Amino acid sequence: MFKGFGSVFYKEVIQISRDPLTLGLMLLVPMLQLLLFGYAINTDVRNIKTAVYNLDPGPQSRDLLHAFENTDYFKIVSYAGSDEELNHAIVSGRVKIGIKIPPDYSDRLLTNRQATVLVLIDGSDSSIATQSLQVASQVGLTESLARLSSMFQSRESRTSQLPIEIRPKMLFNPDSRSANFMVPGLIAVILQIITTLLTAFSIVRERERGTLEQLLVTPVRPFGLMLGKLVPYGLIGIVETLTVLTVMRLVFDVPINGSLWLLLALSLLFLFTALAIGLLISTKAQSQMQALQLAWLIMLPSVLLSGFMFPRDSMPIVMQVVGYLVPATHFMEIIRGIVLRGATLVDLLPEVITLAVMGILLLILSAFRFRKKLA
Repeated sequence: MFKGFGSVFYKEVIQISRDPLTLGLMLLVPMLQLLLFGYAINTDVRNIKTAVYNLDPGPQSRDLLHAFENTDYFKIVSYAGSDEELNHAIVSGRVKIGIKIPPDYSDRLLTNRQATVLVLIDGSDSSIATQSLQVASQVGLTESLARLSSMFQSRESRTSQLPIEIRPKMLFNPDSRSANFMVPGLIAVILQIITTLLTAFSIVRERERGTLEQLLVTPVRPFGLMLGKLVPYGLIGIVETLTVLTVMRLVFDVPINGSLWLLLALSLLFLFTALAIGLLISTKAQSQMQALQLAWLIMLPSVLLSGFMFPRDSMPIVMQVVGYLVPATHFMEIIRGIVLRGATLVDLLPEVITLAVMGILLLILSAFRFRKKLA
């Protein structure tokens, strides 16, 4: 019944030992992913980037800002000089929260009158928006109770109003619809996975079919081969992009607040970068199984480190750096910025430049690796 087991087992061990890349991927990738995502995945929202427009020079306003920072939920990264500058910081995605303190904040507190603070919340990220709303209100309540306690102990005039009123204003997604947040991010992840897989098998398939040698004897330049492999799959990616955007708008009723043409143009840039990653994988892998395993190294970070499911600001710095190297991270900011916040090209310029540089470098590296195979 088990005749030949030992011989077949020995044969498979020999074959596995002759393919150290596949063996290494099988053994190391699960451990790397466990360590990577074990540290990165954190549902607690921390260090939310916050901009402040403080019109009050008194110490009371500084105490309030210290109270916001001491919660560890808010991290003040910039100070605005006008309402337009504060709004622009949120629209561009540089910050998620904007705090505006009025000029009479300290005076009203010193005369036992209620002072109002405006808190602008980026509703395009539902997980951050919900927690920010709760924590901001809690900060106002805590500071109010502390002032009331001080007033009672000093027997100053009592009031039925809370000294500090936090007025939150939800921007871009006031109803907190999960579809408005999830669907654009899901599009970025789907396009990253599909396009990477499409091109990851391209050169590997030529090698397995035995047609790569025919390409090697033709006068095809490395860049010509790379672009020839990339453009057909790019056309497929364009059709896929138009399809998912149509479904997003008509089926899930997600409004596009920004320019549709800008979104389509930047989608092409993202597709170019994602396809270039697949080409680089294809030049490294010796088989379709290796190509699939290498592609998984990109696909999982695209889901977990790009900001699709978990806020990036709450991740350790090392994980933020790893996520920054994933194209889906930058396209996530682009598509959510245009669809939900109505961001312009100027607002998204850092992400656009990053994607363009990544795509060009990946294409050059792919061509260089293929030139080495020609040599």
